[in-house]
Amino acid sequence: MTTLQISLALGLVVGLGVAGIAYALVPVQPDLGDVLARLSPPARRRSGAPTASVDPDIEERLGLWAERTLPTRLLGVPPARDLAVVRKTRAQFYGKKVLYGLLGMVLPTAVTGFFALIGLRIPFVVPVGATLLLSTVLFMTPSRDIGQEAKRARTESARALSAFIELCALERNSGAGTVVSLSNAAEVGDSWIFRRISEELARSRYNGQPPWDCLEQLSEDLGLPELAEIADTMRLANDEGSQVYRQLRARSASVRSALLSAELAEAGQVEERMYLPGSLLGVIFLALLMAPPLLRLLSAS
Repeated sequence: MTTLQISLALGLVVGLGVAGIAYALVPVQPDLGDVLARLSPPARRRSGAPTASVDPDIEERLGLWAERTLPTRLLGVPPARDLAVVRKTRAQFYGKKVLYGLLGMVLPTAVTGFFALIGLRIPFVVPVGATLLLSTVLFMTPSRDIGQEAKRARTESARALSAFIELCALERNSGAGTVVSLSNAAEVGDSWIFRRISEELARSRYNGQPPWDCLEQLSEDLGLPELAEIADTMRLANDEGSQVYRQLRARSASVRSALLSAELAEAGQVEERMYLPGSLLGVIFLALLMAPPLLRLLSAS
């Protein structure tokens, strides 16, 4: 190791130490939502966020350790709605971030060791920079993955809610009450969103709350505006005694139309992305056709 590399390594260590001391001395801004959730009584706490499992795996154990040990600003604010809709805990989210970050720190070192075994010497700055860059990129990857999973989960939930609206309309058309219509419609399906709706309706009966208020809270926790519209429609039917069969059927049709439009738009984007590979294949085919005459022409000249 040369003198320059030793100087860079010592400077990196000193810089990290100074940054760590400065970070520790800066007062931490607590998360107001977490503080209020811990101070509120258990009966008033929201039930949207999944709780930790009884037998956590390695990833969740690592996330629990990160929550207790690492500063919150380093881990970042967890996407509560996205985690709730994909049915994952904060510990699983943090555990995946820490695990990916450790993987980014290990991979450059392993590659550098492999090159050293075969006799290739890599400058010290290259693995250090690759470690910092790769660990940072991989540490931020779970946030993007959770967002994509939540988008797919909300699309599936919208399809299920379209069927739920139809079932509520049929129950109301057959003469059932507002609360009974919601309960009977929720008991038909076996998907997770139907089970969550059934749980919230049962909780509303036990707590003496209107079911549409619980559905609105569930819509806010999961980020499902369709569920809030169902709650508003059923509240209107209960308060004014109006017939909401046509409104529910129209709302179900609009949800299906929106889903169809989104799928068509996505299909159009995929088709546009396929133009580039097709163009490259055409260029390669033309190159294969033109190569023999050009080679003969060059050899003849």
